[in-house]
Amino acid sequence: MTMDICKIPENASKCSGSTMQCFMVLSTQAQKISIATLCCLFGTLCVFENSLVLYLIFSSPSTRKKPSYIFISSLALADILASVIFVCSFVNFHVFNGTGSSKEAFLLQLGGVNTSFSASLSSLLLTALDRYVSISRPSEYKLLMTRKRAWVALGVLWATCAAVAALPLLGWNCCTLDSSCSELFPFVDHSYLWGWVCLTLLLLGCIVCAYARVLRRARQHAAHMERQQAQGGKQNSRVRMDVRLARTLLMVLAVLVLCWSPVLVLMICSLFSRPSDRLRKAFAFCSTLCLLNSMVNPIIYALRSKELNSSLRRVLSRFRRQPKASEESPEAESTHRSSVVETVCEDAHGT
Repeated sequence: MTMDICKIPENASKCSGSTMQCFMVLSTQAQKISIATLCCLFGTLCVFENSLVLYLIFSSPSTRKKPSYIFISSLALADILASVIFVCSFVNFHVFNGTGSSKEAFLLQLGGVNTSFSASLSSLLLTALDRYVSISRPSEYKLLMTRKRAWVALGVLWATCAAVAALPLLGWNCCTLDSSCSELFPFVDHSYLWGWVCLTLLLLGCIVCAYARVLRRARQHAAHMERQQAQGGKQNSRVRMDVRLARTLLMVLAVLVLCWSPVLVLMICSLFSRPSDRLRKAFAFCSTLCLLNSMVNPIIYALRSKELNSSLRRVLSRFRRQPKASEESPEAESTHRSSVVETVCEDAHGT
């Protein structure tokens, strides 16, 4: 069972280049092509989709002022950074077997991946808390969840994630401490990986607890809507919007857990026993599921969010009208623009 485990020469340092080669577990060309294809496909789609989400949010005055979409924009930004840094470093290491970088450069890349993925999880937690406040205390929501508080929360979130991810680079690594190293990541201290896994599980646990409360409130509001359906009114539509968004974010949570569970399980297993090369290969392929999670999130927003859907339709209609407008005379183009402005104003008053 231990024949496939990479053996480090006794005269070699655990921080040498031969140690990094032991983590390059993709042995065949087919495995490298598969990993490269998955990373490039998921990464490209992730960058495109999340960039589109950011554009739709900040191009609309109504969405960019709402704390809910501020948190979603933070999630999209974190997913973009995660996909770019992860794909570049992961493909260079496992596919091209890049060992020319120093220990510090490798830990810097790993810190970037950890920062972005941790910020993605934390942004999802803030989004869940925002939905819980919106559903549980709708009359006080605007007073409790302001734009200033949302940006302050995001500032603290990103600073904390960056600080935790920078700890290996600042000295908490097995080379500096001369301690036991992780079996899945070069130079990473065994105790640091323990702490990172516990922090990630804590974030996931908090998200699950928040959504459990959100769904309980959503069911109560759904029952209330059925009783008050005849009356209707503004408050009823507000509750309906909150219930819909809560269900959307529950879908995001389900995808998150399904994509992250294999990676976390393999990390926990490596903390108790030395993994074989087969498990390391499985970990390499399961790591691409994190990219899949980042790619699926904006798809769920586009399918479930009415505001982002309407913004996307306006953008697409604007691109469709531009070729026609260029063929019209100046007088017709001016009339066309005036009608577009009037239509947008009518839509704003209608919403």
